[in-house]
Amino acid sequence: MNVTNQQLARIKWILFALALLPFLRLVAYTYLDKLGANPVEFITRNTGDWTLYFLCITLAMTPLRKLLQWHWIIRMRRMLGLYVFFYAFLHFMTFLWFDHFFEFEEMWTDVLKRPFITVGFSAFVLLIPLALTSSNGMIKRLGGKRWQLLHRLVYVIAPLAVLHYFWMKAGKHDFAQPLLFAVIVFSLLGIRVFWRWRAHLTHNAKAF
Repeated sequence: MNVTNQQLARIKWILFALALLPFLRLVAYTYLDKLGANPVEFITRNTGDWTLYFLCITLAMTPLRKLLQWHWIIRMRRMLGLYVFFYAFLHFMTFLWFDHFFEFEEMWTDVLKRPFITVGFSAFVLLIPLALTSSNGMIKRLGGKRWQLLHRLVYVIAPLAVLHYFWMKAGKHDFAQPLLFAVIVFSLLGIRVFWRWRAHLTHNAKAF
């Protein structure tokens, strides 16, 4: 499936607008006082969920390109990856602002004492260099190989995000959604590992 540059631009704008809808919904719910009895919990869970949704969608771009031969779809990955960081940032700011009122020492104590927060905070910190180096200019500065190596941090970030979600839900004995996210994420990562392993075997066979 091929698309023109004009069609690709339209698709990007549509995708950009759709990806922004969860945030606009939060803004509207805040204005209309529809966040429920515990607004902080609502915002925290909503932004956390959408971080995972966009993480899964971003990880799916490469498999979809290879399986469907939609080479143009990979050009959506950068924007989707930035939306992962955007919702993760909102998730973290909810924790820092509404839970700790910018008391950094208190926040840091919470990060160190509560394992599920430690894991989530680690995933967020690892996302920062990926967001900062997402531009074409940074790819040129770092060089293609170093940039690719840095962005393989997603193989660490994704499992940490799932573990953060799993531990958070485990306290309420709610395992259905965490297990679903785990299956999706590890399947998307696993297929990459399989393709790399197969390519390595093919390369060695040709060299032999």
